[in-house]
Amino acid sequence: MPHEGRGSTAGGTVSEAGPPDQGSLRTRTWPDRIVERFRRDIPLLGLDLAVVFFAYLGPLVLRFDGAVPATYWDRFRIFLPAVIVLHLATNALFGLYGEIWRYASVQEARRVILAGLSAGGFVVGLSAWMRTGDRLLPLSVMILGTILSLIGFGAVRFQSRLFGFHRRTAEPGRSQVLIVGAGEAGAMVLKDIQRNPALRLSPVGLVDDDPRKVGLRIHEVRVVGRLPDLSSILASIQVDQVLFAIPSAKAQVLRDVAAVCEKAGVAVRVLPSVREMVGPGVTARDIRDLRIEDLLGREQIQTDLDSVRALLRGKRVLVTGAGGSIGSEIVRQVATFEPSALILLDHDETHLHDVMTELEGDLEVEVGLALADIRDRERMLAVFRQHSPEVVFHAAAHKHVPLLETHPDEAVLTNVLGTANVADAALVTGVKTFVLISTDKAINPSSIMGVTKWLAEELIQSLQNGGPVYCAVRFGNVLGSRGSVIPTFIRQIERGGPVTVTDPSMIRYFMSVQEAVQLVLQAAAQSRGGEVFTLDMGEPVRILDLAEKVIRMSGRVPGSDIEIAIVGPRPGERLQEIALHPDEDVIASEHPSIMISRPKPADRVALRSTIARLEKLAQAGERDELYARLRSLGKRRPKPAEITLDSSPRRGKTAAMRDAP
Repeated sequence: MPHEGRGSTAGGTVSEAGPPDQGSLRTRTWPDRIVERFRRDIPLLGLDLAVVFFAYLGPLVLRFDGAVPATYWDRFRIFLPAVIVLHLATNALFGLYGEIWRYASVQEARRVILAGLSAGGFVVGLSAWMRTGDRLLPLSVMILGTILSLIGFGAVRFQSRLFGFHRRTAEPGRSQVLIVGAGEAGAMVLKDIQRNPALRLSPVGLVDDDPRKVGLRIHEVRVVGRLPDLSSILASIQVDQVLFAIPSAKAQVLRDVAAVCEKAGVAVRVLPSVREMVGPGVTARDIRDLRIEDLLGREQIQTDLDSVRALLRGKRVLVTGAGGSIGSEIVRQVATFEPSALILLDHDETHLHDVMTELEGDLEVEVGLALADIRDRERMLAVFRQHSPEVVFHAAAHKHVPLLETHPDEAVLTNVLGTANVADAALVTGVKTFVLISTDKAINPSSIMGVTKWLAEELIQSLQNGGPVYCAVRFGNVLGSRGSVIPTFIRQIERGGPVTVTDPSMIRYFMSVQEAVQLVLQAAAQSRGGEVFTLDMGEPVRILDLAEKVIRMSGRVPGSDIEIAIVGPRPGERLQEIALHPDEDVIASEHPSIMISRPKPADRVALRSTIARLEKLAQAGERDELYARLRSLGKRRPKPAEITLDSSPRRGKTAAMRDAP
């Protein structure tokens, strides 16, 4: 009678009844696995046996010029089985079986050498120890046999690597790639391309700035010239794409290469920069398309990791707006500094869920979630009491300038009242460090968003009383953030245009979100309380030039394939952002990319009175009057003690917008 499921635990094995067909499952014992493994390696074992045989036979025949004495033939027949067993056993011990040798590297080559030297060393050592008359074979035969065996084992295993390189260029349909960078990263990605035919890439040469490398070969690919020669190289050989493989290069080098390739009509792809790298090396999987951020990028920012770690390690850190562009990057970077807990606060459940999912399983840190609105004062107090944070990064804010011009009530309730709620909850629950994420639009504000962020800065400074640290960090436009100019340009290009630019002379400063957050953390670590930190945003960029670059990177021609339309500044926008306020005393910080100003703290009573009146207007929906009063505050930029609404004229929004700078 057949059994439905029969098993035994004897000997640590479990078997299933029935004939062993392809669909049956059975657990094999370790002898079974060894037998199967060596069965797969029978051809390799046979080759190794032949290698040992000829490695020792050849020197023996040569030693006696072909006339080997009968005595040595008899001894050779005794010696051969023993030395074969010794070599094969040593090869197995060092893992020379069960490998896919097509993908072998230096580590596998090292094992081949160790195995050959170990077995041969034993043979030679034993022979040298014996008296001459007692040796089975002459010592010279033993030494040459060891060397030839080692060479033979290596040749058998690396023959495809040694003799098969020429096959890479035989397949049609490959994309011809010129690699810029003959350093470690270039060599690594070149090797990976050669090992992966499915990539359909064919390296035709390398370019490097080191003249000593020109003419040399890396993995059988020649260094064809230097970087200054790139234009002539592209004109002389067929190249479908250029791969920029210098992760540590200055941004200007990449810009120069991209300009040459653009003129030659050749696509550019890149490896990640040093700050983007996550592992010890690079592979072909890391190759990505050139992004506008690469061309606008600045030199690598150096961060004092020890000071940031001292601020965050073992602390309970809360981030508001944790699902936003800045907030989510703060979460990612803070998590790497081993806080004891990381609390993510956001009112948008989808964004909160996304960033939580991204963190799961990647880092060993306790993650707390708070689905809450910073405009709810009681809810903020409850969240802070529940999680007891020690460090707070307040990134939640409304930030879109034209939209807030028509919604001043929402700007006040979120950017001002929301900040007050979070800051007060932090003060009540004993938060040690509070960092407000501010904006350069708070400097001499010309928009509702700028005014409300300036009021948030004043509020934070008014809370500094020598105890907990309260500070603000200002920076400008963040590349790739939601609603920023580059994603907008890309969407317009995908729709066929036109790409809209507000004014030909409009200038902005740009920074990647990773850079911005690095400097935010650095500023927080430096803060002693009451500072406004301003990040060095680098060189200004003309928006019209930026639009043309984005269009060209999409493979189109500005003005021909995609039109550029000048639409005029939108409400609240100014042609050029202000990096520093002229009335603020600015000093250098410990970091070259961070500047410090210490505005006079606002009078807390007067400021709170102003905020209360703004709140009353916002709650009542008096948008026109609220708009006028906010604009008046921004235009006067009064001393903190003079902040009041009593002297503000009552006028409609239309008149206020007409008078805007």
